[in-house]
Amino acid sequence: MTDEDEFVKFVTDQPAAFIPEISTLVIAELHLGLEVDLYKGGVFVPAQGPQFEKTVSSLIKLTKAKTLVIVGDIKHKVPGSTLLEDREIPKFLTNISKKIKTILVKGNHDDRIEEIMPEEVKVYPSHGFRIDRYGFFHGHAWPSTRLFACDYLFMGHLHPAIEFKDAFGFRAVEQVWVKGKLDEEKVRKKFELKGTEVGELNLIVLPVFNQLLSGIAINKLAKEELIGPILANNFVDVKNSSIYMLDGTFLGTMKNIRKGNI
Repeated sequence: MTDEDEFVKFVTDQPAAFIPEISTLVIAELHLGLEVDLYKGGVFVPAQGPQFEKTVSSLIKLTKAKTLVIVGDIKHKVPGSTLLEDREIPKFLTNISKKIKTILVKGNHDDRIEEIMPEEVKVYPSHGFRIDRYGFFHGHAWPSTRLFACDYLFMGHLHPAIEFKDAFGFRAVEQVWVKGKLDEEKVRKKFELKGTEVGELNLIVLPVFNQLLSGIAINKLAKEELIGPILANNFVDVKNSSIYMLDGTFLGTMKNIRKGNI
């Protein structure tokens, strides 16, 4: 695991974070059911639930985590769900929850998810929840004010990636971690937190867990194209956020990456 931070570890070559202090594994953006869309487009991909179960099981074994938090978008189709999702999501979650306490924060793709969730999996609304000084929310909606007491917040939704271009014009897009910090003054003003204690407000944006999804090349986006209220309303200084590849390579700040200094 990459020792990028004393309190949060990025699992090397995996879109998963581990929080040793609370023995918690964090992932986002499984999008089970994407296989149906791919099939409609002429690409056959087997159901991904069994492979996801295998990967998560190996991560549990590696980290010895006691809790798994899925930060939204476990399903893909919206609105509603496909027969594949109705079958594969309960099976995946039932099998995983036998090995580890499992918690889901609802994402924008997770409508009616409660109807197919096994009862042993705890489901929180999109504005999230906290464990001690760690907060978890999906990112398409504002987080709960209770999360601003946290030192670390985890969100998905953005699907962050970086586009690389070589001297010959060839392009490659690689998934990345984004680590920034919420603007305390803006948080206090927006949520009327005058006199209220807030945490360090470090924000970690998770890469997508489903490798069949293409990431969004955030180094090619204009500021106004960033999605989710936290980012779209400039609550995070994105240009000075730190960017890490899945193998642990530190690419620098977004500002330097956009200048081509990788």
